Amino acid sequence: MLPRRTNQNPQSNTRSFLNVSDDKVHLIDLPEDSDSNRRCGSSYGWLVILEETPSISIVNPLTQAKHHLPPLSSFPNVTSFEPSEIGKEYTLKTSEGEVYTCNSKEMRDSFIKKKGDNCWKFIDDANSFCEDVVFHKGCFYAVSKHGTVAICDITGSSPNVSFIETPRQVGGDMQYLVIWKDELLLVTRYMEVEFNMDHHKVDIVYKTTDFRVFKLVLNGPKWESMSGLDGCALFLGENSSMAFRASDFHGCNGNCIYFTDDYSEWNYDGANGDHDLGIYDLENGSVSKSTLITRPDGFNEESGKTNVDDHFSKLGWLFV
Repeated sequence: MLPRRTNQNPQSNTRSFLNVSDDKVHLIDLPEDSDSNRRCGSSYGWLVILEETPSISIVNPLTQAKHHLPPLSSFPNVTSFEPSEIGKEYTLKTSEGEVYTCNSKEMRDSFIKKKGDNCWKFIDDANSFCEDVVFHKGCFYAVSKHGTVAICDITGSSPNVSFIETPRQVGGDMQYLVIWKDELLLVTRYMEVEFNMDHHKVDIVYKTTDFRVFKLVLNGPKWESMSGLDGCALFLGENSSMAFRASDFHGCNGNCIYFTDDYSEWNYDGANGDHDLGIYDLENGSVSKSTLITRPDGFNEESGKTNVDDHFSKLGWLFV
């Protein structure tokens, strides 16, 4: 899903979707994506929509399928929700009476809803495992800042959490979990932060400098360093990180990591970056800027409208 154009009517619910397989832009009505709602993330083509009311829903913009999730009022210990307080939207109260705030990402990683339930539940044993979460072989896998993995099995009446104690990962600023050839990868992102003084104001600027890739080896267990991806490319972000065989997609380079600018300002209060997204080459360690995708010449908004059928593959669409 492409960003709105600067000259687009702010009241319009029409959104542009780029099909990278044929370089065509399709316009789709998406009433859920209004200014009063917030997109909290996406996974496998589903958008998570949070309204100013307690309502939460997931929407597939291509098929128009929609599912409602339990409202915020069912979150344990949540005393208030303020959507305008970016980064500290939720106020919670502990059983000891302590009051604290959480942002959307922290709330996303601290709660779970099992299919059929009408409320959210705490995963008490895995509160520190919030760097990244993936669903793999019927369970949720979550990783801590230091590479320890928690496995959450929700097949029973309540979540069952177990741990894979790997040697401590030292260094790195962000951790990602990616499913690659039915195996679990840990990708560590290294960033550089600069402090610039401009008009007596400190400007904190960050940029990505390096990545390291590890494969989980259960016989140990341990993280095994990898120097290549066997012709695959990784796409990393705060939503769903994925691995694809590069030869299946025109213009995609193998053994490379495509990354987005998803650094949280809460790691460094007030930090900003110059669109820190690009391509990292695992073979030579270089970082290059990603290619900008522009609207095709002569594109007409009205003629570009289309009905999207189920035969469109989710892999053929780019969500930004």
